[in-house]
Amino acid sequence: MGPQLSQLRTYIQEQRQNFEDMLGQMVETPSVSSDPDHASDMQKTAALAVDYLEQFGAKAAIIKTKGYPSVAGEWWAGRKYPSVTIYNHLDVQPAQEPEWRQSPFSFLKDGDRYCGRGATDDKGPALTALFAARFAREAGIPLNIRVLWELEEEIGSPNFSEVLHNRKTVPPSDSVLVSDTIWVAKNRPALSCGLRGLLGVHLVLRTGETDVHSGLVGGGARNPLAELCDAAYSCLDAKTGRVKIPGFYDDVVPPTRTELKDFVASGFQVRKFKEAYQLRSLRTSDPKELLKRIWAWPTFEIHGLTGGHTGPGMKTIVPAWGELKVSMRLVSNQNPQKIFRLLKKHLRERNPDIEVINDEALEPYRGISEGPYADALQDAVEQGFGRRPVFVREGGSIGAVATLQRAWKVPILFMGLSLPEHGYHAPNEYFDWGQASGGMHAFVEYFRSLSRM
Repeated sequence: MGPQLSQLRTYIQEQRQNFEDMLGQMVETPSVSSDPDHASDMQKTAALAVDYLEQFGAKAAIIKTKGYPSVAGEWWAGRKYPSVTIYNHLDVQPAQEPEWRQSPFSFLKDGDRYCGRGATDDKGPALTALFAARFAREAGIPLNIRVLWELEEEIGSPNFSEVLHNRKTVPPSDSVLVSDTIWVAKNRPALSCGLRGLLGVHLVLRTGETDVHSGLVGGGARNPLAELCDAAYSCLDAKTGRVKIPGFYDDVVPPTRTELKDFVASGFQVRKFKEAYQLRSLRTSDPKELLKRIWAWPTFEIHGLTGGHTGPGMKTIVPAWGELKVSMRLVSNQNPQKIFRLLKKHLRERNPDIEVINDEALEPYRGISEGPYADALQDAVEQGFGRRPVFVREGGSIGAVATLQRAWKVPILFMGLSLPEHGYHAPNEYFDWGQASGGMHAFVEYFRSLSRM
């Protein structure tokens, strides 16, 4: 006879050491999808994930793609019962920052903190769902629970649609729960109901065959770096952040008053936001305006300018070429392909010699915040963490979500467990037991609610 729901809190505490051991093993397998040198670690991570799932009583499989694989697991209850898929990713960001206080791929337990690259993004939340799924199955909750763990999320999910084509191993579920988002504040649970999309672009300009002496040609030769700076100025007001590309805002739907009210109620504090991300100053210090900008408004960001002399000292040359790396975060109703066409047209009129290269495109996603699924999720998180969550949006992008929506056309909800201080994509990343234990409780309560729908 399996455990009863009344035994959930005891189960969670009893499983703490097992959770820590498994997370440590995961963290110490450096699944950096963007680095080909870690290709063998990607395969080891997939094998480890299958091993974990099978240990926990799930039927598991590796789904091969043209790139790195995904891993699917299922606890089957029966055809007459509802189904849910929990999505997480097991690949991680590189960890080359000098600020690390430890070796990033050596797991360190510091009290209730679990330190190491991938601990919070997204291995800790994935294992939290795993432990909850096993409890739900052993407790006899009549629900088909599936997990789908991707290993290419950090590189834009280029082969995820291929994974979903394998419907025998990855069948569609009645709904999806994504656990890869961040709360706004530690003491106030927040559920995301929207993601910004992403359009990454390289602007390349070559005006010569080789770098040349500025004293010999300066004034007559074109300077590609200066022209790329001019192109950037034509696209963006650097002080306000307003994008100047004609038509850029045409399809933007502003957040409603209710949404903005929930944003502010999320526990957000400007001071803590600056501290968490080590920002010296902001474009605005008004909480409502700042939240609109980072969650519900599109952006144009410059990430790097290369070309010419970048070493120490001065080298007086006119460079032969330059490259500007740019991305735009897009919001609901904005189409990456349309925005790319607008950018290309604008730059063609400004400087036709600039080559505009479309590097990456992820569609924005607008989720649900009302109805039975949303209500059930709010109730579950309130039971897990002791406080009712608010719905917010996410400023980042998850490429798999739009792909899932196109393929399955089912409700997709978000229950993230990470906190701003966890160091998402930053040095000294960590996860903590409070989020893991509360998350296990919330997952189980959500599974119970779904089984009754």
